[in-house]
Parts: sequence; C-alpha cells; structure tokens
Amino acid sequence: MDNQEKKKQKLYIKTSKIGAKKGSKKWVIAIFCLTFLISVIIGFGSSVATGKMDVEFAVLVLIFIIAVGILFDMIGVAVTTAEETPFHALASKKVKSAETAVWLIRNAEKVSNFCNDVIGDVAGVVSGTTAAVIVAHLFQEGSDAEFYMGIVVTAVIASVTVGGKAIGKGISMRNSNQIVYLASKVICIFRTKKDRRG
Repeated sequence: MDNQEKKKQKLYIKTSKIGAKKGSKKWVIAIFCLTFLISVIIGFGSSVATGKMDVEFAVLVLIFIIAVGILFDMIGVAVTTAEETPFHALASKKVKSAETAVWLIRNAEKVSNFCNDVIGDVAGVVSGTTAAVIVAHLFQEGSDAEFYMGIVVTAVIASVTVGGKAIGKGISMRNSNQIVYLASKVICIFRTKKDRRG
C-alpha cells in the first residue's frame, strides 16, 4: 500500500468518525424531543381519560400500559440479539418485512434505545400517574389510606413491570429472530397503509 492510499484510508476513517459523531448528536437531540413529546401527550391523555373513567376501566388501561412497556422491552432486546443472515434471502427477493427486519437489526442501538428507554420509561411514568388517579378515586384525598395505598400500588406496579420484563427478556433472547420478523411485519402493515393514503 503506497502513501497516497494510506492517506485516503486515514481520511476515510476520520470522516466516518466525524459523521458518526454528528449522527449520534442528532439522534440524542431527536430522542430527547421525542421522549418529551410522547410523555406529555400520553401522560396528559391518560390523566384526563382515567379521571373520567370508572375505576375498573382505568385498571384495564393501567394493565395495557404496563403490557406495552413489557412488549417494547422485548422488541428492544430481540433486535440486539437477532441475526440478520436468515433474512438476507428474503430481502434479496424484495420481501418488505425481511428488508425491514434487516434494517431493525442493523440499527439495533437506536431501535433498542427507542423501545427500552423511550417507550419503556414513558410507560413507567404514565403507569405511575394512572395508578395515582385510580387511588385518588378510591380513597379520600389527603387521607392516610390514600397515602399508604399509593405506596402499595406503586410497589405492585414496579414488581409486575420488572418481573414481566425479566420473563420477556428470556423469551426475546430465545426467539429473537421470530420477534424481530413479527415486529417488521407489523411495521410494514402501517407503512403500506401510509403508502395507500399517499
């Protein structure tokens, strides 16, 4: 390898690193704004909605929010452990779900960050808010019963969430490719609908 080729290689590595740093900064800013926006919308929506709901229905909403957090955590784990090789043959045949699966795996860091951190954390915050609304419905505001029940309900939610994610992680690691492929199929359904509207 002559000096000119070495210089080109060094320049390529340097520009790649600069591009990666810029992309990383943009991603951090984007994910910060997205998290804030999702938290405000879902938090406000759930507080207003559960405030007007029966306690039974509010509990169902709470269970749904916890389930969403666990589900996205499973997807976040799956993309980090899945292998893209099995999807190459399908992707070469222009199967959209396979192409999407490859994209998810190649962008595992960002996908897992979005699923585990953004959706997971937002679901945790919103489930806590929803639980507080439910407790406020059941007990007199400012009473000792409300205070202690609030602590108990929060502890139960945390235990269920952590336990559910622990079980989900095991399932995701054993069935990572299948979960990624299923997630890519769901994404493709929404993409197809969007294309049709366009």
